[in-house]
Amino acid sequence: MATLISTQKNASADNNNGKRAPLFRKTNYILMAIGLAVLIIGFLCMRGGAVSDPNTFDGEIFNTRRLVVAPILMFAGLVIEVIAIMWHPRNKKEQEENTEA
Repeated sequence: MATLISTQKNASADNNNGKRAPLFRKTNYILMAIGLAVLIIGFLCMRGGAVSDPNTFDGEIFNTRRLVVAPILMFAGLVIEVIAIMWHPRNKKEQEENTEA
């Protein structure tokens, strides 16, 4: 079993000429930037509502933008970030092999 694994590792290293594929590709970085932008928009939607007099109540802190929209945007941004990290596009060779099999 160990010989089979080491043989497979050697074969894959020979195919790549000793070079390893990058961990993240351009698509990953684009998705990460989109996720970061959505997170920043969520934080910006949550800000504001400062009151000049601390003894007065301002109902502005309970508006829909702060209680509903901002958390949804922030959750969506986090989901996009996870997808961006986990995304691994297949190579064209792998796609061709899968369609032939």
